[in-house]
Amino acid sequence: MHQLQQSENRLDSVVLTCGYSFHNKPFRLSHTSGIKHYLFRLQTEGKCKALTEGRMQSIEPGDLLLYKPGDPYALEVGDGHPIASGDYFIISKGDWIHEWWQRQPRKQKVNIMLDERLLSVWRTIILEKRRFQEENQEMTSYLLKALCLSLDRAVRMKGTHKGKAFVTIRMKNYIDEHLTSPIRIEDVASHVELSVSRAVHLFKEFFGVPIIEYTHQARLSLAEERIRYTQMSLEKVAETCGFGSYSYFFRVFRKKHGMTPAQYRQQILIGNQPLL
Repeated sequence: MHQLQQSENRLDSVVLTCGYSFHNKPFRLSHTSGIKHYLFRLQTEGKCKALTEGRMQSIEPGDLLLYKPGDPYALEVGDGHPIASGDYFIISKGDWIHEWWQRQPRKQKVNIMLDERLLSVWRTIILEKRRFQEENQEMTSYLLKALCLSLDRAVRMKGTHKGKAFVTIRMKNYIDEHLTSPIRIEDVASHVELSVSRAVHLFKEFFGVPIIEYTHQARLSLAEERIRYTQMSLEKVAETCGFGSYSYFFRVFRKKHGMTPAQYRQQILIGNQPLL
């Protein structure tokens, strides 16, 4: 323990805890007297409420919450919303984090694009922390810095999307928010007030894959997260990730990974992590 403390003292950014949290039952958390460390939270699915800017606000996919030491924090899942909420979180400390925070004014809540590259950095930090005694704390420290800089970029890009790019990102966000329900291309097109043919063309042009294929990939990614980070049954994973049946989920999962969902979970349990 003493060696661990000495190692932390040599680092200028330390990840205290992190993870992916999914709630499908009512949940409440309150630190109204103020949190002790820096807290970053990114909503990726479902909805909840959180204390931001002095009041409880609805939190939706893409909402990034940033809290500094001393800020009050509260979270509610299931209050007036369907009970489903998923998010990535990190609690950290260190001189570099403090200096990074001071570089510019920071809103407690800002909506950003759920960029896969940013999420990959977050997932890598989680996997490294799960190594416990084998964790490379220096690597985790650098990954945390990369994540902070990536968050800055995501916030800056929020106001730069114009024209076609803005419309296609709105389509992607709509799909991401409705992954657990049946999605029709007509609904996606209607959301951005385009014809079906125009919406299909723009989405493929911007993201390089058709709407249906993107939806399929996103649902599989969602299922992988729930298999990795929750104790949810595999049948429930299939149901809550928008697959019509477990048999269909079983087939498409095995086609992608070359193994069944049960084998995938077993690899994680024995410490042989599949590649991100």
